[in-house]
Amino acid sequence: MSEHEPNRDGADRGTVVHRVEISYRTIIAIALTVGGIWLLNLLLPILLVIVVALILVGTLEPAVRWLQQHRVNRALSIAIVFIGCAIIAVGAGLITIPSLVAQVGQTINNLPAIQKSLARTLESHHLTAPLAGAIRAFKPEDRLRGLNVTAALMASLGAAEVIGYAATSVVLAIYFIADGERTRGALYALFPRRFHVRLARVLLNLETIVGGYLRGQIITSVAIGVFTFALLAITRVPNALPLAAFATLTDVIPFVGGLLATTPAVLVALSRGTVVATIVLVAMIGYQEFESRVIVPRVYGKALRLSSAVVVIALLVGGKVGGIIGALLALPIAAALRMLVEELRVDLPGDDTDDPHLRARDARAERTYARETAGASPEEAAAVATEIATEIRDADAAAGKDPAETPINSSKS
Repeated sequence: MSEHEPNRDGADRGTVVHRVEISYRTIIAIALTVGGIWLLNLLLPILLVIVVALILVGTLEPAVRWLQQHRVNRALSIAIVFIGCAIIAVGAGLITIPSLVAQVGQTINNLPAIQKSLARTLESHHLTAPLAGAIRAFKPEDRLRGLNVTAALMASLGAAEVIGYAATSVVLAIYFIADGERTRGALYALFPRRFHVRLARVLLNLETIVGGYLRGQIITSVAIGVFTFALLAITRVPNALPLAAFATLTDVIPFVGGLLATTPAVLVALSRGTVVATIVLVAMIGYQEFESRVIVPRVYGKALRLSSAVVVIALLVGGKVGGIIGALLALPIAAALRMLVEELRVDLPGDDTDDPHLRARDARAERTYARETAGASPEEAAAVATEIATEIRDADAAAGKDPAETPINSSKS
């Protein structure tokens, strides 16, 4: 930028030039940042596949270990767990999908009669009478005709892509569990030895987080399933059990799950009349509001050690950033970030606390680990680090024990 500065007699005495220089280091840093964001966005589906696979590992690994403790070899334990999960998933699909498809077809066939009945009900009240004309003028067959082949093909391709990613996550989880020691050894080999005990604590806590998230999801899903079945049974809506099972399955999807559970229930309830359909609609919406405002923050907040406000904010941010998948993974990711800040002793800007007992315990654990793993392979070192981290976790969970007094022992000592 340049400007002219006149002297006292009005003559221009020259031009002053302001020069802005950007160092090569700054240019490289900006380029690397932009490239990293671009690469992260490009690899986001792959990262999601890996994250989902790790969640499956954290969820199913305890069941595999339990079977091993009961004298079942590891390969057979893995087969039993994954085949059992597949049977449950297929069984749930067989219970819900055929009944729902049949009921939707029947509802479409009865749609003209339902449309006339709804219009007559609206005409009987002066406040809703203006809506009756819109209901009568609505032509559902035109909407159905508008669903062309291209849209159906795009939806099929999208569904196939999701199924492919899901299958890849399952296969990757099987590989991680089947070759757990080697995978864990490879992970530990990436980090310096002085961080191995902390890494072991992080991995143990991640397993706890995944378990807590799974338990919370089971509680909320079973709750809406029981509520939906009771509601539809009381109002004598057909196919109450398949609809309740469908609500149980769709509840795992934040935000959209409630809509997916409510829509078929209300459509089927229309066969019992508009009054029953209205009761089902209001009750389902009311329950979902109660679940999102009360049950979800309390259940997940307690299981994941997150405040109710953090639970709601995490779901909103996850849904905005990653859509349905982002909202689905928001809570375990938020809990994992909170745990990493605690376990890695990260100093937050507004937190100046320092616990000398924890630091002394960490130092003792690292000295014990360094002594016992001298010359050990990454797989052996990982086993020792996990053992030490488990002892620390169990000691912390014991009531009345100070972390500074936690003994650091090992079977190798």
